[in-house]
Amino acid sequence: MILELDCGNSFIKWRVIRTSCQDVLVGGVVDADLALLQRLREEPGLTLAWCRLVSVRTEEETQRLVAAISDAFAIEVICARPAEEMAGVRNGYREHERLGLDRWLAMLGAFHLAGGPCLVLDLGTAVTADFIALDGQHLGGFICPGMQLMRNQLRTHTRRIRYDDVAAERALASLAPGRETVEAVERGCLLMLRGFILTQLQQAREYWGSDFKVFLTGGDAPLVSEMVPDACWAPDLVFVGLAIACPLS
Repeated sequence: MILELDCGNSFIKWRVIRTSCQDVLVGGVVDADLALLQRLREEPGLTLAWCRLVSVRTEEETQRLVAAISDAFAIEVICARPAEEMAGVRNGYREHERLGLDRWLAMLGAFHLAGGPCLVLDLGTAVTADFIALDGQHLGGFICPGMQLMRNQLRTHTRRIRYDDVAAERALASLAPGRETVEAVERGCLLMLRGFILTQLQQAREYWGSDFKVFLTGGDAPLVSEMVPDACWAPDLVFVGLAIACPLS
């Protein structure tokens, strides 16, 4: 069995797959290293042979987690690293090591699945868009705040904006102009997000006409899915790329 980890700044997404056939056996999301170790220890019949991970944390934080996993399960941990070119994809950043590893792996996964031009839209804490051409050249991308960041900034800098997550979810039942603050904020942020997505789709059409594939990933992808009905919903896209970057057998 292989343990796969996608380590963000706030959460760790994890899953365990069969070594032979890549079937997902179990997985989840935790908010701390100790919570991950506890969850893995509680899983019955878990026999880990390897671990591979991608991390956007500091090197010190990443190595601390690597050591904890190695000690707990006596397995080797392989970490994804930046690359200028891999699996037919060429990194488009002037300094390739500065491109976020999660974005890089998502691009590897998308190009592998698409076999041609593609637009990768990742809607998480931050929202990213990346363009990969037919020959695998990464043309660059965009980053903007996600729903949570936009919402939190308004809450932080505007004293009278106060509401809970339940009210936020209820406010998104409609996109009519808001008649109370929670509606105005949530609907305004969502419209900004959708405007960003429309801009990316237009840019992709200018590059490739209609001959490209769109991949949606990230927790807020359902908020824009109706705008891209032909998109491929790929919640594990980073893990697809991780398997390419860190092959195990």
